[in-house]
Amino acid sequence: MNVYIGTIILVVLLMFAMIMHVLTYSGFNKQEKAWFMLTFLTIIVCSFSELLVHCGYYNSRYSSVLTVITVIQFSISPIIPVLFSGALGLHYQAKIGVVFFIISFLVETVSVPFGYIFYFNEQGYFRGDYFFIYEIFYAIGMIYLVISLIIIGHKFQRRDILTIIMVIVVLFGGIIPMTLFMINIAYLSIGISAALCYIYYNDMIQQDIKRELVSNQKKVTNMQINIISGLSNLIENRDEDTGEHVVRTARYVKTIAQNAKNDGVYADVIDDHFIELIFSLAPLHDVGKIVVPDKILKKRGKLTQEEFEEIKKHATAGGNVIRQILEGITDEEYMEFASDIATYHHEKWDGSGYPYNLAGEDIPLSARIMAIADVFDALISERCYKKAMPVDKAVSIIKEGAGKHFDPYLVNVFIEHLEDFLD
Repeated sequence: MNVYIGTIILVVLLMFAMIMHVLTYSGFNKQEKAWFMLTFLTIIVCSFSELLVHCGYYNSRYSSVLTVITVIQFSISPIIPVLFSGALGLHYQAKIGVVFFIISFLVETVSVPFGYIFYFNEQGYFRGDYFFIYEIFYAIGMIYLVISLIIIGHKFQRRDILTIIMVIVVLFGGIIPMTLFMINIAYLSIGISAALCYIYYNDMIQQDIKRELVSNQKKVTNMQINIISGLSNLIENRDEDTGEHVVRTARYVKTIAQNAKNDGVYADVIDDHFIELIFSLAPLHDVGKIVVPDKILKKRGKLTQEEFEEIKKHATAGGNVIRQILEGITDEEYMEFASDIATYHHEKWDGSGYPYNLAGEDIPLSARIMAIADVFDALISERCYKKAMPVDKAVSIIKEGAGKHFDPYLVNVFIEHLEDFLD
């Protein structure tokens, strides 16, 4: 008997632990929490009722009270599977549970005076000749739960057969001894099954959340790609030279960044994520040119000082345009990275660049890489105002610009892997 009492206490403690988890868990909505709370509380009530009847300290003076308690227990215990089903997200379980309870309660109440299902006498509790009626209700409830588990598996497009089998085995592992041998461990099996169902449902919820997050991330990524593509096309439509230029420079910055990573240059900053960002966002470096008038952007010949000042505005304009477009639809890192490239790729290592005369490592690394790729491609490409320069001369200009125009460490990477830029 001490073992039996200890078992009931463990079940009650387990259910209280589950209730505390439900109350503090943020993954369920209020309706889901209410169902789980009701399920666990019902198991606690039934367990206490079972304990009062079978604890071994029976007194016939309390037979009427125990009869009422047992009627309540026998009426609500068969609907525990319905509560499970409601907790697991099936609809209309409240109505089904109410109907099931009313039928069960009426049968139990009507049979009490005749002792058909159970009765108490001077010696204690005994099963009636028609105790099988209660067992039928219980069996219906168990079958209902099994079907509900299968439906839930389909609902979440993921049938966890092993979990369902485990729940079934645990349930019948407690019900069969109670039914055939009057070994009262049913509520232990029900309590464990309740915890398993809770874990099962929570796991499926988490899987759904992960799938939704992945799906949303893909949507955001596609949106970012479409925005970059759209802005790049906008640039290309205004300036054919710039349009081809952004494609080549994207390849160049990726090559510089990858080789710098391999050579251990700025190893604390350049990783695979950095390389992916600079490759995908480099096409936006000249997006600010949308503010430059066509007569300047497409001019054949040398620009005047006033016209060059207008051209220089594309750096700050590019950063502003990127922020305005990407604000609220992408993360801060992505927006900052794109804005840095557009704003600072004309800054120079010695501080003589524009728009803010930044120097050395005050210039964002992404912009310093962009500067080399941008100038190199501009030198070896034909433009409306100039012819293409030979590669060896362009390389010589880049080399001479180390420590002045360009980051000397990145120039070394560029020179060491020059063949990668000539494919």
